[in-house]
Amino acid sequence: MSYDDPEVMQNPAETMRDVMEKIGIHDPVELADNLDLTKPQMVAVPQHRDIKNLTSDVRAAAEYLKPARRKGTAQIEDLQSLIDWSNRFSGDTSALFAKPDMAAPRLTCIADYHAKGPADPFNVKGDPSARHCHHKAVYSFPLSDEWKAWMGISGKALDKDEMGEFIEANAKDILDPTPAIINGNVKDTNQGWENRLITTAQQIEGKFGQLHQLLQMSRQFQVFEQSDLSVTTNRDTGEAQVNFINEHKDEKGKPLNIPNLIIIAIPVFRGEAPYRMAVRFRYRKSGATVKFIMTPYNPEKSFEDAFKMAVEKVREGTELPLFYGSPETT
Repeated sequence: MSYDDPEVMQNPAETMRDVMEKIGIHDPVELADNLDLTKPQMVAVPQHRDIKNLTSDVRAAAEYLKPARRKGTAQIEDLQSLIDWSNRFSGDTSALFAKPDMAAPRLTCIADYHAKGPADPFNVKGDPSARHCHHKAVYSFPLSDEWKAWMGISGKALDKDEMGEFIEANAKDILDPTPAIINGNVKDTNQGWENRLITTAQQIEGKFGQLHQLLQMSRQFQVFEQSDLSVTTNRDTGEAQVNFINEHKDEKGKPLNIPNLIIIAIPVFRGEAPYRMAVRFRYRKSGATVKFIMTPYNPEKSFEDAFKMAVEKVREGTELPLFYGSPETT
């Protein structure tokens, strides 16, 4: 066939049209009714061009109206809500994680936690026990205002006015010692918390005081310092030993006799039952000033007890496995 043939020499516009029709052919992407998001979606574009990977676009389109999986973190405000959330979304692989941090305690439920058993790193389709761990609920334990107040001044040196203001503002937390505690003997007839405080006082050689004593000290407490030299001579050798004696006395010249323990009853977490604890009470004289130091004794024990009780309530209410610590981070 010769190019001079009129059938070959067509109109240039028609020729371009035919060429574009040939190279412009493409196959539309049709999604199956049961879309499998684990398989890539490919499309062939016009001749002499690359094949495009539409997997991410297809998945985004498929999730526009309905997500393929659950993800997100719910912030829970009370324990019962955490139990209800866990029971609503938990499955065979769900788990609880408890973080007993005294500054920021929390309890986390991961609904899509990894399944039980060893990992299978050689499975070409991926580890069948692995999960995304993206669907969670977190309960941040709310420390009570009373707990934060007493822990906030623990070990700090307060002047007389600061101590007085704190005692007056938190007087509702202070308990006067019962007759059993004043008596100081552990007995079966005493209540359990009384015997515990009596034992504490015996261990640290403490004496419990009353609220009115603290208020009185904050208003008119004075310390008079008396210094003396004591000289002791050894008659056999003639050597002399000099001791410097420094005593604190009241305004009448009598030795100071003040309590070094008080009792407080405060909840660890907001809205929970109070715990009775001993608070060590000390003073420090430096020149003409006196500083007061109040330190709750062994607060870790009360915190641990309150935290474990709350966590156990959730564990029993959900029947989920419980781990102390933090889950894996990704």
